[in-house]
Amino acid sequence: VQLQASGGGFVQAGGSLRLSCAASGRTFSRYGMGWFRQAPGKEREFVATISFSGGTASYSDSVKGRFTISRDNPKNTVYLQMNSLKPEDTAVYYCAAKFQSILVTATTLVDYWGQGTLVTVSS
Repeated sequence: VQLQASGGGFVQAGGSLRLSCAASGRTFSRYGMGWFRQAPGKEREFVATISFSGGTASYSDSVKGRFTISRDNPKNTVYLQMNSLKPEDTAVYYCAAKFQSILVTATTLVDYWGQGTLVTVSS
């Protein structure tokens, strides 16, 4: 599967952005999907993940209550709604897919990566 992330940009602290990740292929609904991020000089870290049907989601503690992951299987797209953004959310955000997995919570579990989209939050 190929993943194309979009929606990054520049926003002031407290603002919102919605990231999208469009997937190719006809088996999107069989992939657990996730979002990860990588800030300058830091390792890539887990942000959020969602199950095949969208019925189960999980978040890192740093974004819980502010970010919401969702998916639209007929459109082969996963979203990340980011509210109350903070400067420490600044990073390149990557969408990720794991075949036949309910959730994908670690970089070592990922089968496919998108190309990344930059989110910059100013203070």
